[in-house]
Amino acid sequence: MKNLVFDIGGTAIKYGICENDKLLQVNEIPTHASMGGRHVMDTLTGLIRSIMEKTKCDAIGISTAGQVDASKGSIIYANSNLPDYTGTRIRQELENTFRLPVMVENDVNSAAIGEAIYGAGQEYPDFLCLTYGTGIGGAIIHDKQIFHGSSFSAGEFGAIVTHGTAKAFGSDFFDGCYERYASTTALVNSVSAHDPSLDNGKKIFERIDDEEIRAIVDCWINEILFGLTSLIHIFNPSCVILGGGIMVQPYIIEQINSKIGQSIMPSFAHVKIKTAALGNTAGLLGANHLASQYKNKSDGK
Repeated sequence: MKNLVFDIGGTAIKYGICENDKLLQVNEIPTHASMGGRHVMDTLTGLIRSIMEKTKCDAIGISTAGQVDASKGSIIYANSNLPDYTGTRIRQELENTFRLPVMVENDVNSAAIGEAIYGAGQEYPDFLCLTYGTGIGGAIIHDKQIFHGSSFSAGEFGAIVTHGTAKAFGSDFFDGCYERYASTTALVNSVSAHDPSLDNGKKIFERIDDEEIRAIVDCWINEILFGLTSLIHIFNPSCVILGGGIMVQPYIIEQINSKIGQSIMPSFAHVKIKTAALGNTAGLLGANHLASQYKNKSDGK
């Protein structure tokens, strides 16, 4: 099976072709998200038309930012980073235009399925996946399928309350919440307040041997542990997979694994904490798998 796959983010649209579950090539173009949902759809349509002039595909898989109704292939909600994207009927529009099956899924869910089928979660039928970046995204995998919840919004782990006083007296929804303290944004904000030149994760970890920098990083890792502790006790997973660009730093996973046993009950100690294996191709590979499933279902297989 040959599928055309896309991963729509706030900064870039990555795309490629998967043939027999092998990602043959990956390209990307700027999203220009501030231009809105209609611009994104026009860009997507143009890319698909251009590719399909050169090669025949069986299905289209789309991983996208925003909350997604996967049963309809539409956007339930997208924040102001992608204006006028809420309500976009991606599947309906693309299927009407190209007469191919189109599967649409949230980007973190797609990445989690990618890890489940092709990456760090292959040996686990059930696991949790978290991504750390501007915010914190989450996904729940059960029996190699996405658990969507009652309204396709399960896994909003960034909204866990980890600082009750800040929540009680805050004015913003995310005051006191996990992503306010444990996201990559939170780390960069803390370190750059100490040294403004350290304005991204790579620069920070180049200075990890600096005792003052390492102390700030260690405090941030403790914030990661607060959220993981709650999730492990609630879900009792066999594995938790951590993704996002910052998680390529070995120091983080080493510290988490060395400390997590002190935070959870002994009966939960079998849980494995792993780094995502597929990097920025996870969403594309997940979209491929979901597109193949949807194509087979459409064909009655």
